[in-house]
Amino acid sequence: MDVELRHLRAFASVARHRSFSRAAEELLITQPALSRTIAQLEGQLSVRLLDRSSRHVELTDTGAEFLVQAERVLATMDQALAVVGQRVALRLGFSWLLPDPWAQRTISRFEESTGASVALTRTDDPLQALRRRTVDIALVRGEFDAPKEARITHLYDEPRIAVCSERCDLTRFGHLDWADVRYWPLVVNTVSGTTGPWSWPVDQRPTQIIETANYDEWLETVAANRGIGIVPEVAQRRTQHPAVRYLPLTDAPPIPVSLVHLPDAQRTLIRRFLDAAVSHGAE
Repeated sequence: MDVELRHLRAFASVARHRSFSRAAEELLITQPALSRTIAQLEGQLSVRLLDRSSRHVELTDTGAEFLVQAERVLATMDQALAVVGQRVALRLGFSWLLPDPWAQRTISRFEESTGASVALTRTDDPLQALRRRTVDIALVRGEFDAPKEARITHLYDEPRIAVCSERCDLTRFGHLDWADVRYWPLVVNTVSGTTGPWSWPVDQRPTQIIETANYDEWLETVAANRGIGIVPEVAQRRTQHPAVRYLPLTDAPPIPVSLVHLPDAQRTLIRRFLDAAVSHGAE
């Protein structure tokens, strides 16, 4: 007999709800498709499992006995899938500080709905890790050059904030305007930084740029009063350094936050992760 799990899940849902319409909603299929699936099951078994009327659905005696066995089969299969799911991981690459509370809510929802886990991979260049297939999906901030075949999902925009040494003269002003950044030496993370000379028109760019190769170098260079930095506002909540101060940055354009993946990598898991990510994108 060509009885499939989809037949059993459809039958169990109708039996549980005593309704084709409610079962179709639970299974995310149309009611006609559900009716065809049940008819296929009854045809394969050559027995009537459900008594249908215009008002209600009831199990036949045979249907009630079959339901007990079908639920056992489904429970066993769900347990087997859960064991496998615990060994399946989606590798999420990021350069620094995952946005909160988006990351925690997205990962929790994804893991609860799939049984798979998210492996967090910190790397200076998430896009390079994506190209090398050491991550399955990358969280990237700012403007970037993605692989030609990559798929990009924009999540939301983060505000910017200025950061400087506690010994910097800027601390006396209490804030910094985006147009005035050009008058200060700007410390830039050239690998994964979200703000650099490219963030302004050519005639408005800072004249002095101090380049660093990662976030730690960037932070310590700012702390050493070599120049100021500009980062997503999340840094003020998550990065505490006794020698730096954060200042409001007025009129600054926001920083786009995106997820990037390659179309041939873990399609089902990535689609489920994107569903969870987008639903929490604005939170």
